[in-house]
Amino acid sequence: MYQSINEYQFRDAFNAIRPDNFSYEGLTILFEGLEQYEVDNAEPFELDVIALCCDFSESSEAEIKGYYSNLISEDDNDIESFLNDNTWVLGSHEVDGVKYFIYQQF
Repeated sequence: MYQSINEYQFRDAFNAIRPDNFSYEGLTILFEGLEQYEVDNAEPFELDVIALCCDFSESSEAEIKGYYSNLISEDDNDIESFLNDNTWVLGSHEVDGVKYFIYQQF
């Protein structure tokens, strides 16, 4: 059984269980990406906050370089291309000049 929810309810579900997992902007990007997935695939997406926190991440470019240092050279500054080549990137946003990506972990 599935229930349609809006972005506000989506945020509430995360804030109740995992309030520090994604930023406000990150949750917007995650919600919109999952909604688009449903439209593109005509398949509903189950809201399982814990599973989504395990499957998706919000990380800065520097953090991604650290996580995937065995796959990224130190002088490779095109993190967005690296992510797009390896996983599903839902989007990005900037905070104080630092770029963060919302992506499916791999």
